Amino acid sequence: MNAYRSIFAVGTAQERVENFETYFAFSTRHSGELIEADKDLVRKREKLKWFQDNPVRSNKPLANPDVFYRNYVEMHDDPKAMDKRTLLLTCVYKFARHEWVGITGAWDATPPIAKARTLEDKISRYHLAEEFCHVRLFHEMFRTMQLDKVEWVPLGPVMQAVYRTFPYFPGWMMDAPAFVTELMGIVFYRHLDGVLDEYFADEPEARDRMRALLREITVDEVAHAGQRRNFIGPMGTVFAKIIVRPLFKAFFKDIAGSELIFDIEQMIKDAQDFDYSMIESDMMDQSWVPSYCRS
Repeated sequence: MNAYRSIFAVGTAQERVENFETYFAFSTRHSGELIEADKDLVRKREKLKWFQDNPVRSNKPLANPDVFYRNYVEMHDDPKAMDKRTLLLTCVYKFARHEWVGITGAWDATPPIAKARTLEDKISRYHLAEEFCHVRLFHEMFRTMQLDKVEWVPLGPVMQAVYRTFPYFPGWMMDAPAFVTELMGIVFYRHLDGVLDEYFADEPEARDRMRALLREITVDEVAHAGQRRNFIGPMGTVFAKIIVRPLFKAFFKDIAGSELIFDIEQMIKDAQDFDYSMIESDMMDQSWVPSYCRS
């Protein structure tokens, strides 16, 4: 019997209140004290330091690193003509770059912990700090593949404005799309994990390090999806499921070549059908799930 219900399962208003409390207790225990000036967290900083103090590097660089650097910010070459390993890494950067731009805008729009008036404000601040930690872990992935010159470059002015404005939308407009983007993160990371063996079979140590970094991110993302799900009630839950397809289509259309690496239709289906049994039990043991998503 499945131990979990759909992530679109509906919880009562009281359950959602209680879930915010248990989530914040989990988050502070899991990530440690917030270092607000650095957009960092004590336990996350320690984990990153361990990876950096025990580095793993691929045995050889990409066949042509210049192709990666020419295309990782904006695609200039034909993706179909690119080495698939290089193309995969450009897709990872572009996905993470959207995350970085989004959280940068949201960080400026949320009050610091000292001025937070609600538990939800405190949760949002911790959530964003965890996302900044994810960007550092992604950066370590690129270093693992001997890509040491990666920079985090802002998006174009229109998309920058969208990401800066989005956090100021009222909850009834923002909460469902915000939840779907977190769900997108889980699905993308699962599919990325699924192709590592194929694309890095000849680099087992580097592959395993990339997987370890990715799983650090995924454990948080599993909890983030549940936390963002907790912001929306019955009507918002229905709306969220409706917008899964158009949001996924629009997002991955902006990541040139992603359709050559990933099965976008399967990703959409996985999101629509998602429950936590899709996540490995060892990661679930480290993460958090809303009470109404448990059987």
